[in-house]
Amino acid sequence: MGGRGASLGMSVKGKPYGTEYKTLFSDGNIKFISINEGATTAPMETMTKGRVYVTVNKVKNVPVHITYFDKDNKRYKQIDISGHAHFINGSKVLPHVHKGYEHDENGTRKITMKEAKLIEKVNKLWNNYITG
Repeated sequence: MGGRGASLGMSVKGKPYGTEYKTLFSDGNIKFISINEGATTAPMETMTKGRVYVTVNKVKNVPVHITYFDKDNKRYKQIDISGHAHFINGSKVLPHVHKGYEHDENGTRKITMKEAKLIEKVNKLWNNYITG
């Protein structure tokens, strides 16, 4: 996985692909990662079909984003599970879902039951990983 999650060449930030994130561990198609430098951001692209990334905040040591990719391996949905709540229908909501490649160009919404189950699984996997 490379700069912002892509595969070959150079990222728009001038970083060689494969250098922006560090893999912490994987479980099936879920890969837990942390960014090597700067603020915690979710990857934009992947080379692995069906991959789901969980971005972990290095400072707080908690999962922050769960990122899904489309058939072209581009980000289409990001679930924010910690961090800042967003207003949805006048209420602050966390966790929430951003739809779109950039962030939320297709809107922000509340999570579904299926997404809630994934969040529960991600938190369980992470807790098992950090407690050894």
